Amino acid sequence: MTQLSPFPSPALAVVIGAGGGIGAALLSALREAGRFEDVIGLSRRGDPPLDLLDERSIRAAAERIAGHRAPPRLILDATGFLHDGDYRPEKSWRQLDPDHLARAFAVNATGPALLMKHLLPLLPRDGKAVFATLSARVGSISDNRIGGWYAYRASKAALNQLVRCAAIELRRTHPQAVCVALHPGTVDTGLSAPFAKAGLEVRPPEVAAADLLAVVDGLTPERSGELVDQNGETVPF
Repeated sequence: MTQLSPFPSPALAVVIGAGGGIGAALLSALREAGRFEDVIGLSRRGDPPLDLLDERSIRAAAERIAGHRAPPRLILDATGFLHDGDYRPEKSWRQLDPDHLARAFAVNATGPALLMKHLLPLLPRDGKAVFATLSARVGSISDNRIGGWYAYRASKAALNQLVRCAAIELRRTHPQAVCVALHPGTVDTGLSAPFAKAGLEVRPPEVAAADLLAVVDGLTPERSGELVDQNGETVPF
């Protein structure tokens, strides 16, 4: 069972992207931990439906969360886009496509930014509270050694900057809150499966979820605005 330090009570936990591999594992682990009065999973097929490409659905979900008997103390965004039937990660600038870039930024940067817009104000102003969104080490500009994956890298780099900006603003009114980007490592999900290389550590979603929750458990306000990997280490931007 995942061990978590108690959040101030009463407390609500929210997982966005609960229909995906990591999101579903996070939802299950949080419910099993029993540290929250309630744990809500949100997705495009949920109730209420939450679609990152539709701000109205994000607003409606935020209103539902705001009306809950317990305030949200932990909000985890486990959404992301790398590839689908139409788009694959680019190996060269020759493959750059404006529609691919637009979709990557919409899901990986604009969507999470709108989540922060509507959900960060719901965090309690006193006591521990965490908003964390899944980013990626390949979004680090300083860590980029081999190039490629233009849309994914750039959109995750944008997400990291958005998190940093939001963390600075959040600190002014919520000094004990944390807003971070998390790198989950390579996880055995539909997003990463086609690109897992031989010799690369690929972890089951349940293991990745436990690792991420352990990282969240150890976060302090001083870490707000960082990109943090699955081992709790800061990844340089």
